[in-house]
Amino acid sequence: MSDHHENQDTGGRKGRRDFAHELLGRIETIAARGPLPAVAAVHLPLAAAKGSRESEFCGVELADGSIGLSFLLLGDTFARLRNDNPVRALHGMPALELARGYLDDDPVRRTLGFAAINAISQRFFRQAGYAPDTAVDSIGSLDPQPGERIGMVGLFGPLVPRIVGAGASLTVLELQNRHVGEYRGWRVTLEPAELAGCTKLLSTTTVLLNDTLEAVLDAARGARWIAFVGPGGSCVPDDLFARGVTLLGGRTIIDRDGFANAVARGERWGRFARKYVIARDRYPGFDRLCAKIVG
Repeated sequence: MSDHHENQDTGGRKGRRDFAHELLGRIETIAARGPLPAVAAVHLPLAAAKGSRESEFCGVELADGSIGLSFLLLGDTFARLRNDNPVRALHGMPALELARGYLDDDPVRRTLGFAAINAISQRFFRQAGYAPDTAVDSIGSLDPQPGERIGMVGLFGPLVPRIVGAGASLTVLELQNRHVGEYRGWRVTLEPAELAGCTKLLSTTTVLLNDTLEAVLDAARGARWIAFVGPGGSCVPDDLFARGVTLLGGRTIIDRDGFANAVARGERWGRFARKYVIARDRYPGFDRLCAKIVG
């Protein structure tokens, strides 16, 4: 999904802020149970290898090695971060202070704040002894069937033949018009309302940053299966599940040095991370995880 454009709708901003306040409230709860490690590093792609979508993400690393990811192309975030690399300024900053930037209208603060929230969430899962499922394929569980109407937020190109080939119809919501049009068995639109009637929805997690979360969920409110998938989907999922999301797919970094070096070169870093999914009906819940952590 193209993310250079920001939705300026006031209702959209309010919806994002509602979610952002709820998510940050959980991070505040985590922080209240014991001090969080400071920010140790910010990992930015200083180059972009051709065809590498992974160069569109940055990482915030905490002093205990926890790393959280965030999409980097919101507004002018990438250009500003490359021109004014924040690594030195942010080193040693309390993690919670950086996380609070997720509430900010400034795209740089929001992006880095979201990455910090994801890093704190990853630490929280580890402290609680919770290991999300890495055996389930979040994309494969879409399981398109003949006659189904499937919605997609952001173009997951490799999935299109599988969906259309199964006899399902596909509507893709994008934010830029370069792909808009009718194709054989599928279409691309700029209008969230056209997701109405979809029984399944697969979305990029960038909707958690660009003020489109509530609009997408409202348009797809009839869907029985809603999955948000991507490197940015590594936060605690409770407030998404409360909004009808049934599955959240994220990443956890398993090789810090390999990840850091690959990001700096703008190269693919997927082999240094592990994909996982959290299904709503198998998730123990935030409160139960909190109870497992000794303050």
